[in-house]
Amino acid sequence: SNSGGAWDNCKKYIAAGLDADTELRKKDAQGRSTPVHDAAVTGDTIGDPFKDTSGPALNILMKLSAILSLVFAPYFLAINSGRGLFNIH
Repeated sequence: SNSGGAWDNCKKYIAAGLDADTELRKKDAQGRSTPVHDAAVTGDTIGDPFKDTSGPALNILMKLSAILSLVFAPYFLAINSGRGLFNIH
């Protein structure tokens, strides 16, 4: 879920023109869009839906994992006096 946000922030950084390297600017000396900015726009276009869809899905997966571990913790402890199926000390 962080990848989409990274692509979005990259485009914002290039568009702001804060880097000393002139290649990492939105416009070149003639006022044309730079290839780096064009690539960042493409990455942002891909990153926006990626960011919006993977984040909520991972959130539910983490909540489900936490609930399952809490529900089944007594069962795991009950197997072989807490030593598990393989009788590990």
